[in-house]
Amino acid sequence: MKIETQVVHSGDRRRNPDAPDAVVPVTLPISTAVSYLYESTAKLDRVLGNEEEGFCYARYSNPTNAALEQLIAGLENGHGALACASGMAAVHLAILAALTDRRKSIVAASALYGANTSLLYKVLEPLGIEVHSVDICDLDQVRQAIADHRPGCVFMETISNPLLRVGAIDRIAELARAAGAALVVDNTFATPMLVRPLDLGAHLVVHSLTKFLSGHGDVLGGAVVADEEHDPKVRSISRTAGPTLGPFESYLTMRGIKTFALRMERQCSNACRIAAWLGSHPRVSRVHYLADPSHPDAAVVRRLLPQGLYGAIVSFELKDAGKEDVFRFMDRLKLVVCGTSLGDVHSLMLYPLISSHRDLAPKQRERLGIGDGLVRLCAGIEAVEDIIADLDQALA
Repeated sequence: MKIETQVVHSGDRRRNPDAPDAVVPVTLPISTAVSYLYESTAKLDRVLGNEEEGFCYARYSNPTNAALEQLIAGLENGHGALACASGMAAVHLAILAALTDRRKSIVAASALYGANTSLLYKVLEPLGIEVHSVDICDLDQVRQAIADHRPGCVFMETISNPLLRVGAIDRIAELARAAGAALVVDNTFATPMLVRPLDLGAHLVVHSLTKFLSGHGDVLGGAVVADEEHDPKVRSISRTAGPTLGPFESYLTMRGIKTFALRMERQCSNACRIAAWLGSHPRVSRVHYLADPSHPDAAVVRRLLPQGLYGAIVSFELKDAGKEDVFRFMDRLKLVVCGTSLGDVHSLMLYPLISSHRDLAPKQRERLGIGDGLVRLCAGIEAVEDIIADLDQALA
């Protein structure tokens, strides 16, 4: 089944095997119950012990979450999925699952979302977990780091935030597996429309459901999708840690996913047009976009991404701009929304210096190539001519 069909049908109209003739709602119901009853305590005992499928306590699972998880697992070709209260909860859970039976050492991409970096160095490292950064787009560096540090986990983003670098997931997966490490990939920017990391050898995939999958700026959520080896570990940790997504958020996410494929196609198309226009603007010194044939990872992009789908994110640098210049540009925008997210139906502009990478030291941002004039645009589904017109008047 193609992804365009999966997003519409998967997870809905689930039948109860214990009541095959019961009425089945056409759309997913919202189940708010915390506890569940059975005809016998013996059956409840089997459900609690994972000897039989069923629902017993909402922190473990509930019917609304289970439907969403079935859908997301199918989109990523995973063995199972877990819906979490935020994308960062999903990242944390995935890394813990990866390290459960392995050496407490992580080799991580140096270019990451700021909160991912903070999780690694401000939460996990103080707990005794070694963290080593590497240029994930340099396979020789990755190979050497894995050999030197013998990690239990390799962590990367499919498309890095905000400079849109793309590592060779399939080759990195081979290196990780050969060393006995688990590869965890944050696939939020790419989504399963562009890349399915598990198909390329990854063990665990994480998403911020807040972004493209729910798509309407009204859900805070995350998801972990795991292979057969790691799905039980994710479930076991979550039962105790309790990063559970609420049923209302699960419902909204599933409702949003129904239009995800259509939205993503439009957003990718809009971003491509915007990037081409920005490339010739006199106030823009550099554009970062995956369709650019001179992109530093162009060969990997051509190999891993489908033709014509290069993502909805365009990062660009304002020429000779400092913080105040960027503020003036963003304050002049009338249609593009200045907000700290991405993936919504409306176009969103973000300034990494004050938001996604605010907590990084200036020298660290400089090493990563995140200058004071860099902004990140996520194209929405508006008419592209209107988006460009707004950018044009704001840059004037």
